[in-house]
Amino acid sequence: MADLTSRLAVPADVLALTKLMEAAIAELQRPFLDDAQIASSRAIMGIDTQLIDDKTYFVVESDGALAGCGGWSRRATLYGGNQTPGRDSQLLDPAAEPARVRAMYTNPSFTRRGVGRLILSLCEAAAKTEGFTRLELMSTLSGEPLYTAYGFRPLERLEDDRGGVPVPLVRMEKHIGDF
Repeated sequence: MADLTSRLAVPADVLALTKLMEAAIAELQRPFLDDAQIASSRAIMGIDTQLIDDKTYFVVESDGALAGCGGWSRRATLYGGNQTPGRDSQLLDPAAEPARVRAMYTNPSFTRRGVGRLILSLCEAAAKTEGFTRLELMSTLSGEPLYTAYGFRPLERLEDDRGGVPVPLVRMEKHIGDF
């Protein structure tokens, strides 16, 4: 495992995070999606600055290099970037609704080094602190093995065609216990 450090993202990180997300979408989806699906996925993936504003978005670094990013949300939007239509900033009820794990991306040079697991552990701990007992996320096909290994289970398989071509996704959930 790489020597990883984490911190909350700040607005000054947006450009670097956007570049990392673009590289992850272009490279890490390739074994699962064709070129048209990768292009379409850009409409439903990407930076959501609400997460940074809410102080629920993490940056993971290794020796100063950006290794990954991801976060969680107490808001209703399950997935999507700033440009994605249909976002909902309504606050969730921790007693009745799951917190959302959002916008998980790994630098292609840092895959399989614990970046995703670190971010998931940070999200789980923070959501538990706020009283949530479940986590929910929308996974890409490339992310599904990580989430399954971390204890998430699939709830629904669907396709999102808002980018013009259907992109397969998996809605997943994990119980994190009572706080």
